[in-house]
Amino acid sequence: MEKLRSDGRKFDDIRDVKITNNYIMYAEGSVLIEMGNTKVICTASIEDKVPPFLKGSGTGWITAEYGMLPRSTEVRKVRDASRGKVDGRTQEIQRLVGRSMRSVVDLNALGEKTIWIDCDVIQADGGTRTASITGAYIALVEALKKLYNDGQISTIPVKNYVSAISIGIVDDNIMLDLCYEEDSRAQVDMNIVMTDKGEYIEIQGTGEESSFNSRELQDMLFLAEKGCKILFKKQEEIVGDLSAFLSSNGGE
Repeated sequence: MEKLRSDGRKFDDIRDVKITNNYIMYAEGSVLIEMGNTKVICTASIEDKVPPFLKGSGTGWITAEYGMLPRSTEVRKVRDASRGKVDGRTQEIQRLVGRSMRSVVDLNALGEKTIWIDCDVIQADGGTRTASITGAYIALVEALKKLYNDGQISTIPVKNYVSAISIGIVDDNIMLDLCYEEDSRAQVDMNIVMTDKGEYIEIQGTGEESSFNSRELQDMLFLAEKGCKILFKKQEEIVGDLSAFLSSNGGE
């Protein structure tokens, strides 16, 4: 009989995914993404200016901020504003989200506009950064669609889909989409960001309690791709079939 995880999943199953579109009334794009007990609100906001280093270039920019509400965790987390600074983990994640979004958008076609991606974790049970990326992509595309429909851009400048998933080795078993309980005792912990073309945007892998070999790495990458493909389908259910403008921007 096949062993199951604490929540009843098989080792290669992702958690239940629920995505609610247009979750925030005011944002140009917004979703609530739920992966198991992890819940993240992702919004995309459009600003008609760019950072100083891009002023006059005709090129747009995408940047991200990430945060966790105080009671998104079991023990209250102190707000960054109370500490007077953003902690290192938060900086790392928001830079990852920003890089991931920029990698699949033609910034030249955006014009001198900035899209702010905000990812706010309202409940954390592992995989908050990967859920943020998957949800942020949908919010981003919805914002770009609004710009296009309003006649502010001539095309929707998305080149590919992008999603992210966690994977790790727990109790000597490779497991997909770790919840917090699994992540906290993982021997190896990885986060994978990739496009629907099977190309990697980022691979973050760490041996927490042990090292891992090339075979284990390949097995983890294979399983992560399986998880991301499921998430691509979830994204497509929200944003629709993007193949028409993906092809015009170097996609399919």
